[in-house]
Amino acid sequence: MKSQERPSGERRGGTPMTTPRDLALLALDTGRDAVPAAGELSLALAAAEALDLLAAGAAFLDDTYRLVPAPGPDAADPLLGGAAAALVRERPYEPVGEWLWRRGRDLSSRYADAFASDGLLSRERRRLPLLRPGRTRLADSPELRAARRRRAEREPVLAALARALALPARLPEEAPPFAEDEAAVLAALDDAVAELRAERDRRTRRLEEAAADNRRRGY
Repeated sequence: MKSQERPSGERRGGTPMTTPRDLALLALDTGRDAVPAAGELSLALAAAEALDLLAAGAAFLDDTYRLVPAPGPDAADPLLGGAAAALVRERPYEPVGEWLWRRGRDLSSRYADAFASDGLLSRERRRLPLLRPGRTRLADSPELRAARRRRAEREPVLAALARALALPARLPEEAPPFAEDEAAVLAALDDAVAELRAERDRRTRRLEEAAADNRRRGY
């Protein structure tokens, strides 16, 4: 299965250019009232990593949509290199949907730490989720401007990832269809985000029902 080629390489200052980094920057760039929840963002970042690994030839999807590692070039970005190292390397390998949940655990915080180390993000000293309102400040940088340009150019994969998070993004009007492996990763992301939101709704309802029971009992 082949993936469409996407931008790769380094930006000014030696910062690696990757889809997950661009997605995280755009998520932070929305303003405190529109940022996605850390859980959804973590899943989307895991999907973006998978898509970049596929595009680089560091992995491929088999006929059952399991991520299979391949001898691709070493990633210049340490986070993407960590994603490659995290691939399951024994049969039957790992379904792409399971990869999103496993790799996505606390992934948004790892990108926040990387941004803080690179001087792209200011955070409070105590550890906080990436997108807690009022706790982060995104610096104007060549990396942010490049991510904005990529969004403005309606790069299809980045736009699809952004739309899964309800971020402002528009797909090209006459974009070619996604390659089969890209479509599989994006579909798995949609399913994972829907599952996460459904579970959050169930928890909210349980809390509301418990509070209502307590009120009826006079507590």
